[in-house]
Amino acid sequence: MRRDAASLAGFLAAMGTLHFVAPRPFDGIVPGVLPGSPRAWTYASGVAELAVAAAVAHPRTRKAGGLAAAALFAAVFPANVKMAADWRHASPARRAIAYGRLPLQVPLIVWALRVAR
Repeated sequence: MRRDAASLAGFLAAMGTLHFVAPRPFDGIVPGVLPGSPRAWTYASGVAELAVAAAVAHPRTRKAGGLAAAALFAAVFPANVKMAADWRHASPARRAIAYGRLPLQVPLIVWALRVAR
């Protein structure tokens, strides 16, 4: 498997697994405008990340998986915005984490699109 695809699949699988192993931090960044419980959204996004990881890992579905990964990274951006807003009065270290996540979506999307090619 290509190294960039393997790395992306591993990253997505690890993050997807974290949604089930330690869901509480993810629950806290689910935007309140979404219907249903934050935990349901946490689990749904974990399933999506695991499914996309599998698609990226397989050569026949890699292009679709890469495009789905790019869409997923864009779709979770509002959660990062919520985290930044919620942590705006937190310690400098926590603010740095929250604000640092915002621009990180761009290289993640670029990475996914590169894998899709």
